[in-house]
Amino acid sequence: MSKTLLDMPRTEPAPAEAQAAPPRRPKQGRGAAYRLKVALREPTTIVGILALALFTYLIVVPILSMLNDAVLVQYGDESRSGQNFGELTAYYFQRVFASPLSATIFWRPLGNTLMIAVGAIVFAVLIGGTMAWLLSRTNMWGRRWFATALIVPYMLPAWTFALAWTNLFKNRKIGGQPGWLESMGMEPPDWLSYGQVPIMVVLALHYTPFVILLFGNALRRFDSQLEDSARVLGARRFTVTMRVILPLMRPSLISAIILIFAKCLGEFGVAYVLGMPVQFEVLSTSLYRSISSRQTGVAAVLAGAIILIGVISLLVDARLVREGKRFVTVGSKGSMNRLSDLGRWRGVATLGAGAVFAISVAIPLLTLFLSTVMRLPGDFSPSNFTLDYWIGHDLKTVALPQGVLLTPEFWAAAWNTLWIVGLAAITSGVLGLLVGYIVVRTPVKFVGGALRQITFFPYLVPGIAFAVAYLSLFAVQRGPVPALYGTAAILVLAFIAEQMPYASRAGISAMMQLGKDPEEAAQVAGAGWWTRMTRIVIPIQKGSLATGVLLPFISGVKGLSLVVILAVPGTNVLTTYSLQLVDYGYQQAANVVVLMVAAVAFFGTLFGQKLTKSNLAEGLGG
Repeated sequence: MSKTLLDMPRTEPAPAEAQAAPPRRPKQGRGAAYRLKVALREPTTIVGILALALFTYLIVVPILSMLNDAVLVQYGDESRSGQNFGELTAYYFQRVFASPLSATIFWRPLGNTLMIAVGAIVFAVLIGGTMAWLLSRTNMWGRRWFATALIVPYMLPAWTFALAWTNLFKNRKIGGQPGWLESMGMEPPDWLSYGQVPIMVVLALHYTPFVILLFGNALRRFDSQLEDSARVLGARRFTVTMRVILPLMRPSLISAIILIFAKCLGEFGVAYVLGMPVQFEVLSTSLYRSISSRQTGVAAVLAGAIILIGVISLLVDARLVREGKRFVTVGSKGSMNRLSDLGRWRGVATLGAGAVFAISVAIPLLTLFLSTVMRLPGDFSPSNFTLDYWIGHDLKTVALPQGVLLTPEFWAAAWNTLWIVGLAAITSGVLGLLVGYIVVRTPVKFVGGALRQITFFPYLVPGIAFAVAYLSLFAVQRGPVPALYGTAAILVLAFIAEQMPYASRAGISAMMQLGKDPEEAAQVAGAGWWTRMTRIVIPIQKGSLATGVLLPFISGVKGLSLVVILAVPGTNVLTTYSLQLVDYGYQQAANVVVLMVAAVAFFGTLFGQKLTKSNLAEGLGG
């Protein structure tokens, strides 16, 4: 008979010493240490650590230095603060936020900034949303041409349109000289010449392409079957728009709104040209005034506030972009691209798009050009036209005896622009590709992740606040680093750091598409890290490298907010030189310089699109 389980002999458990011991922590520790030791033998890790230290110094340290200025008594403020130089203080916070001057320093500029941002957003959404729908969802004539033409305003400096506005609408009472309308017998009211309304309109026209690009691309991917289903169930067109289309478009629309808001926070040129003559201040001009009057601590607090608002707004945008991935439409590709027939309104829509192009591009540029060849504004008689402001001699002006093209200061500013911005662009492009390589290839994930985040951080900081941070760090000697303020070096470093978000993202995107096989084959053949980088990676990624150089160059050429604080007469670039001419009252000469900057920015953007075989407006036109 077979034995039952109860009859079977019982087996005693093995002694504790004989049981399998669990893995010991020291072995795990030794494993982690071994992996780190192996990782440190990789040149990519060493280069990544060095790059992380470099960008920490160029990006993080200036911000910390600026914030440090906000909590320590600065030189010259001892008597006002009642404390000794260098002591910890809350004086600057109290002065900015809760003193009798706080309304002038912060609260009124903040209110003006918010009003301008809200007004610019409303106009940009109304105009850009309408244009995006016409370009993406209708059979309007000239869709392909308008798809590129209507984003031209963003290719040009924003203050280009501010100068055009002053040529058209300024009056003698405030501007000192008549504008075109006043010369032709129509006196514009003060509120239309300077202040909140013109700043708001100019910024709306400049940032309308944001809405056209973001909202238009979302509309292009919208599935028409959803709209058709709602119409079959009896919903009217307005109901379909409000209950079906707009909810699905909400993430892209809100993203455009937040980006416009963040850009308006740090916009300096437009507010300076159109606001300062009537003492209409926004946060950026209040910050500029604090720097000009050497109120370093107050400027640090203002810059910190601008950075905080900008960071919060863009973090909200990032959150909404992630949430937007939940909005998915299902349908065939053909249905997604079906266009609405405008019928008899087709011509009206085309004329409307043409009017937007005329107001936002053609009229401002034509106004600027004509102002440079006219002695008196608004006088179209043949005898009034001249080329003196371009190539004239013996002009009756104190600081500008010759035309702009014959003025040594102009060519000095042009040369500074070329080599300072060019060197910064080339450096940022190479560093961006290197950052992309490190982020994708390094075995130490912390180094890659930290490098990715730090190089993106300048995107969250408005240019004028970033300039204040650099001024705080490099205005005096710190350790072995000499004082750089007043030299071209501070401009080069600031440009490199500010443009790293674009250059690094281009490098990361490019390296994620490059497999390891070419490098591994070269490594097997005995090629070192430097040889692999110079002979394999860079040649393969030359297109991405060109993009990482060209985009920062174009942005640097037309930028004003960063250089207006850091540049001095000896390091003037074209943008600061033109602003200097505006301050002197030489409007025609300033417009000459601005037109040349706009031409470089516009044709540089087109060249970049041709070089990279891309198109900012891709998918909007038919």
